Amino acid sequence: MIAVIQRVTQAKVSIEEKVAGKIGNGFMVLLGITHDDTQADVEWLSKKIVNLRVFSDAEDKMNLSLLDVEGEILLVSQFTLHASTKKGNRPSYNDAAKPELAIPLYESMIEALSNKLGKQIQTGEFGAMMDIDLVNNGPVTIIIDSKEKK
Repeated sequence: MIAVIQRVTQAKVSIEEKVAGKIGNGFMVLLGITHDDTQADVEWLSKKIVNLRVFSDAEDKMNLSLLDVEGEILLVSQFTLHASTKKGNRPSYNDAAKPELAIPLYESMIEALSNKLGKQIQTGEFGAMMDIDLVNNGPVTIIIDSKEKK
């Protein structure tokens, strides 16, 4: 499971010009699920996301977590994070999980983040064509792969 986490001052996702999810200060998280991801990946990654210390403290040092700043999360599923570009110029998405595996894990991630953060998580819509607007603060962008947790 791969997460691309962007610290934002605001973000929104729209589907057919209708806002599906919107946040203020917090994280815009793009989530890529692969065929061998499990609930253990959800638990590890969700804990990592809410505890990631990339918000500034009183001394302007990145030392505070999403929990500390009472931030929000906008979570969007993005299978293209598992693109392979080894052959040719057209990416292969063979490593992306099929919907029958990906959807339950995506929904589980929504629940896990919501439980850990203590508030509702804003989302896009699995499999939909979406437009995302955001203001990346810093800019701060972190990539976390649950397969590299060892």
